[in-house]
Amino acid sequence: MDDTDVHPLLSAYLERRESLLRYFRVRLRSDEAAEDLVQDIYLKIVDRRAETIDNPVAYLYRLGTNLMLDRIKVRRRAEARDAQWRGAHVSDIGGDQVVDEVPADQATAAKQQLSRVLEAVEAMPPAAREAFRLHKLEGLSHAETAAAMGVSRSSIEKYMMASLKLIVAKVGRWP
Repeated sequence: MDDTDVHPLLSAYLERRESLLRYFRVRLRSDEAAEDLVQDIYLKIVDRRAETIDNPVAYLYRLGTNLMLDRIKVRRRAEARDAQWRGAHVSDIGGDQVVDEVPADQATAAKQQLSRVLEAVEAMPPAAREAFRLHKLEGLSHAETAAAMGVSRSSIEKYMMASLKLIVAKVGRWP
């Protein structure tokens, strides 16, 4: 390839690659991060069309600085997000960090129990199922459930007793 075939920006990059590496190595305090950043500069300029840039060297440093700042912003956001998650889900017990999660076997058992409860609810007669949904899931009182269904409060109490007996018979008692 003849030097006249190389775009001035790419030519400046090839001439200054080592200088760019040193410059960003100092700022990023990492050989690997500087190498990645200088490679990203190359990827940004290699496919650029032959536009005229007055100072290609200054452009390369500005492009690298912008890429570096973008990476720093992304890293800080990730660190803030991780710190927020740790604050909400991790406890410090005796100097050890412990994740506040339900053990996998308990989570699996709870999902299975929920599945059995849902099957029991589906097996209920329609009126009892509707009373259960309104009272237990929607949070309506017995009187509000009765008004919504157009039945007496006594009927709702009977539906709820029958519903709970059916659930306990199919699922058992839960804590």
